[in-house]
Amino acid sequence: MTATRSHPALRSGRAKITRACTLIAFLLGCGAASAHTEAGAAGSGFTSGFLHPLMGPDHIVAMVAVGMWGAFLGSRATWTLPVIFPVVMAIGGALGVAGVHIPAVETGIALSAVVLGIVVAFAARPPLWVAGVIVGIFAIFHGHAHGTELPESANALSFAAGFVIATGLLHLCGIAFGLLVKWPWGKWAVRGGGAVIAGVGVCFLTGWL
Repeated sequence: MTATRSHPALRSGRAKITRACTLIAFLLGCGAASAHTEAGAAGSGFTSGFLHPLMGPDHIVAMVAVGMWGAFLGSRATWTLPVIFPVVMAIGGALGVAGVHIPAVETGIALSAVVLGIVVAFAARPPLWVAGVIVGIFAIFHGHAHGTELPESANALSFAAGFVIATGLLHLCGIAFGLLVKWPWGKWAVRGGGAVIAGVGVCFLTGWL
């Protein structure tokens, strides 16, 4: 009997599902599996994923703002928000890899900088779960953008590890700056930083940047 050839569209769909499942596996804590990934694929995927958030100013300002807001809210929020963002972002990345359409992704990314900058500038202090929902919604847009731009040659697990780690480092930068709120002058510095981030977001939203 001759083997039945799969339709190209079917093979493409299966490939997308496989890559999405790999990202979800990373989200569920399968980081140990990356140790068994071939060094070449892991290296290229990780490097590409790590550099991806750092090459987009819109990503950078939003992720720094998450850290700043967490530090401004203090207590559990300091670390809860920076954990929620990359976890939900990985889910958004899986959706992007799978080809699931989310409308106005770029607009959502720009709005994330505007909204997160505003809440820092105005020292907004909502309940932690509300802040978590806000951060999580915007994380979907950022993750989806990363997932749809995943290079075909890159290892999905390594790519996900790279952009999640880079995101965490950007959050840490925001937290470090946000901790200035311990001093009276520092509160104004952090709020001023939020205003700058909101302004940058407006520039992205209107196409000025």
